[in-house]
Formats: sequence, C-alpha cells, structure tokens
Amino acid sequence: MRAIKKYILSILVLSLSIVHFSYGSEQEATKETEFDASEMIMHHIGDSHEWHFATIGHTHLTIPLLVILFNPETNGLDVFCSSDFKGEDGHTNLHHGKAGDYVIHDDKIHHKDENVHVYDISITKNVTSMLISVFLLLSIFLYIASRYKKNPLSAPKGIQSLFEVIIQYIIDEVAIPALGETKYRKYLPYLLTVFFFIWFNNLLGLMPGGANLTGNIAVTMMLAVTTFLITTFSANGYYWKHVFWTPGVPHILRIIILPIEFIGIFTKPFALMIRLFANITAGHIIILSFIGLIFIFNSLGMSPLTMAFGLFMNFMELFVAILQAYIFTLLSAMYIGSAIEVHDGPDHDHGH
Repeated sequence: MRAIKKYILSILVLSLSIVHFSYGSEQEATKETEFDASEMIMHHIGDSHEWHFATIGHTHLTIPLLVILFNPETNGLDVFCSSDFKGEDGHTNLHHGKAGDYVIHDDKIHHKDENVHVYDISITKNVTSMLISVFLLLSIFLYIASRYKKNPLSAPKGIQSLFEVIIQYIIDEVAIPALGETKYRKYLPYLLTVFFFIWFNNLLGLMPGGANLTGNIAVTMMLAVTTFLITTFSANGYYWKHVFWTPGVPHILRIIILPIEFIGIFTKPFALMIRLFANITAGHIIILSFIGLIFIFNSLGMSPLTMAFGLFMNFMELFVAILQAYIFTLLSAMYIGSAIEVHDGPDHDHGH
C-alpha cells in the first residue's frame, strides 16, 4: 500500500511539472500573436532574477529574489529586491539605486548609462536552488552521521538505510576500483560530495518550477575544474613523465605524442563539463519542445500526446538524474586514479 502511495505521488509531482511547463508556454504564447518556441525554451532553462513557478490566467506565481550590484566607478554596492523593477502596471522600469540607475532587459541588468559596467552578483534562481540543495544535503547527512555516532553498531533505519546502500556502492564500484584500496579514503569525501550534489540538483530541476542548475555551464565548469585541480595536484612523477616523455615508445614518437598528451590534460575536464551540461539541458529542451507543439499547431488535440510524452520523459529524466551523477563521479575517480597510479619496475621506458 505504501509503495502504491509513493507511485501515485511520483506521478502527481511529475504531472505538476508538465503543467508548469504548459502554463509557462501559454504565457509566452499570449505575449505575441506568433508563438516563439525557442524564446519559451530559453526562458525556462535559463537563469533569472525571480523564481517563476506558473502562470494561471493573468496571474504570475513568482518569488522576487535579491539583486546585488557593484559599480566599480563609484565603488558602490546596491542591494534591492528584483520586484523593484516592476511598476504598478507590472512592466519593467528603471530602478534608482545609491550607486547608480539600473534597467533590466531579457533578465540582464545594465546601468542606465551604457558606458558604465556593473558587476551582477545577485542571488538568482540558480543560486537559490543551489543553496536549497546544500541545505538539504547538510540536513540529511548530518542527521545520518549523528545516527551512526549514537548507535554505530545498530542496523540502519529509514533514510539512513537508503543512503548507506548508495554510499557503499560508490565505495565498492567507483572509489576502490579506480583509486585502490589504500588511497580511496583520501578522495572519497570529494567523490561522495560531487555525486550527491549533482544528483540532488538534477532532481530539484525536475520539480515544478525547478531551476536548471546542472544545466548551467558555469556550474558544470566549476565541478570539472575542481576535478582537474585535484587530479593535477595529486599527480605523481610517473603521471607527468607519461605526459611529457611517454615511456615505452621510440623517441621520435615521443615528440609527436607530447602535444597530444598535454592537450589531453585539459580535454578531460572539458568533456566532463560538456557531458553533464548537455545531457541535463537536452532533457528539458525535449520536454519543452513537445509541449510547444500545442501552441505551434494551435490545437488542443495535441495536448494528450504531448502531455503523455512529457510525462514519459520526466520518468526518463529521473533515471538520467542519477546516471549523470554516477558518470561524472566515475570519470572523476578514473582521472584521479590515473594520476596517482604507481607503476612498479626499474625501467618504465621499456613498457608500462
């Protein structure tokens, strides 16, 4: 009975996310006589200075967020709510700040004077979603840690039993095979952190009104850069010898291989960045594209088909959410493992 309730709840949540996309599409369709699918899609997958959940009729369900702007010319800092850009008629207008006057266009904030550049360090939708995920992660794992501390030998219960299985899987199937039984503990905190951070944010992005955090290339870039830095600063002498003077090959080939190996140092984190960004963003785009067909063809007859396919894609995205977290963690472990691997033998130049 409990399993049936969870199944019904999952369908309800996923259905609400489809309805959210549909309401957003309706909003875009009413702005212009001709529906612009690309504009609607970019609006949903992009970042924003307000958190828009749905549009019901002419009512927009939004939460204004904190805007923080720094003007380097006056060394002034302006902090205000994004709703200050809204006039009584609901349209965007000018905001008069202490450090300057600002206008917002296509969710980009600029100084009134085009020659003045301001730095936008606002708490946007993606930043807010990231803070929520961090709060959830800390709450869950601090609670689990306290349970282990109080009763280290007792059987896990509830949410503790769920995450213990996942953590043990990462240890047995990712960390130990890639890093070795003697060194995996040193890098395990990072691997677990990056896995759960990506997984949680992937799931939050599927919630009604959720932010597309892991579909933001700046976020995936920082995750990839972190893996790159850990790999680089953990690398041993043999790793760098393999990069700059590959053992086991003729000297003339070493000269040819050297630039390839050097470029490979940077292509690995680049591939991590693009893979996560592209896969997460693609899922949202596919769902929105099929929902957009309702308004492109201007026919409610398309609704059952697109809603059904959108619901199916949401179920697929639940699998993709944990799959992409696993792939990023696995590849990170493999890159770090290749950098710290110890090769036995007195002379590596004769093979490895």
